[in-house]
Amino acid sequence: MPHRLSREQARRIAVRAQLLSGERPAGIVETIDALTIVNIEPTAAIAPSADHILWSRLGWPYQPADLVRLVEEDRAIFEWGGFYRTMTDLPLLLPDMRQRPRSAEAREWLAANDRFRREVMERLRSEGPLRPADIPDTAQVSWRSSGWTNNRNTLQLLEMLVLRGEVAISSRDRAGRLFDLAERVYPADVPELSDEDAARERAERRLASLGLARAKSIAQPLEPIDVGEVGEEAVVDGIEGTWRVDAQALRDDEGGFEPRTVLLSPFDRLVFDRRRLEELFGYEYLLEMYKPAAKRRWGYFALPILHGDRFVGKLDAKADRKQGVLRVFAVHEDEPFDEALAGAVDGEIADLARWVSLEVRGVATSTD
Repeated sequence: MPHRLSREQARRIAVRAQLLSGERPAGIVETIDALTIVNIEPTAAIAPSADHILWSRLGWPYQPADLVRLVEEDRAIFEWGGFYRTMTDLPLLLPDMRQRPRSAEAREWLAANDRFRREVMERLRSEGPLRPADIPDTAQVSWRSSGWTNNRNTLQLLEMLVLRGEVAISSRDRAGRLFDLAERVYPADVPELSDEDAARERAERRLASLGLARAKSIAQPLEPIDVGEVGEEAVVDGIEGTWRVDAQALRDDEGGFEPRTVLLSPFDRLVFDRRRLEELFGYEYLLEMYKPAAKRRWGYFALPILHGDRFVGKLDAKADRKQGVLRVFAVHEDEPFDEALAGAVDGEIADLARWVSLEVRGVATSTD
C-alpha cells in the first residue's frame, strides 16, 4: 500500500529535504552534497544564484570566497551542466558524459571538426586554463543556430567537450569561465559505474534532495526532475496521481518540523518545478525578468518568500551597489501578513541586505 500523506506532511518533507527548515547544514560541501546540485545562473539582481542558494541554507557563516576556494583550489566542488556539484558525484556523471552529445546534429558537427577539436585540446594542454576568446577558431564547419550560439565555434566546441568530460571548467571570474583539460581538474582515481547503476544512484540522490517527486515528469536537458521507481510509493491528499517518497524523509518527518522564514532565489530547486510547486504548495510563481516591465505582476527578479512550509508572497527588490542600498519596491502578500509574519519577513530582508553589505531602502511589510 502506498504511504498516504497530508499536504502539510508533503510540504514539510519537501522543505526539510531542501535544507530550508530550522535545522541548518554544517558547511558548503555538506549543503551541495545534500542538494546534489546548485544553480549557477549568473544574473545577480541581488546576488548570484549559487551564493544566494547557499546563504539561504547556511546563513551568516557562508561567504562566496569559501565557495571559490572549494572549486578552484580544493577541487571539492566542480561545475557541470550549469550547476555546482560535489566532486564525489563525478562517478555518477561519467556514464552520462560518455553519451554526449546526444543530438545527431551535434555529433555530426563534432566529427566534422575533429581537427579543430585536437587543436583546441593541444592548446589547452600547452597553455591552459584559457577563455574561449584566447583560442583561435579554426573550425572546418561552422556551428549553425538561430540563436546566440550561431558561428561561435570555439565556445560551442568547449561546451561539448565539457559535457563529454574531456574538458572541465577550471575557474570563473568577472570575465567568465576558464577551461582546462579535465585531467587537471578532475581526480584520476574515479570509480567506474555501469550506466544503470549510475542512473539509479543519481535518481536516489535526487529523490533524497527533493523529499518526494513524481516518477515521470517533463524532460530536462541535463538534470531531470523526476526519479523513476526509486523510493517508496505515496499519495498526497487532494492531489491526483502517485508520488515517490524518500524513506529517510518519512522517518525524519516523525521528529517534528522547525519552521523559519526564507527569501529564496528564483533559481532555487524548491521552486524550479512549477507544477510541483503549485500542486504541493498552491503557489503561483514566474520569473518575470524576460517580460516587458508593463506586463510584470511581481517584479523583474521577485524572490519567493517561504514561511515554514508555506509560500506567502514575493519580494520585489534589487541591489543598487552604486548607492549602497537594497531597494525594496514591493512585498507582494499572497495572504494578509499578521504582525509576526510581517516582522519575520522584514527581518529576513534586513539580513539579506546586511549579507550583501547594503542598507534597506523602500517599503516594509504592513498589516494594515
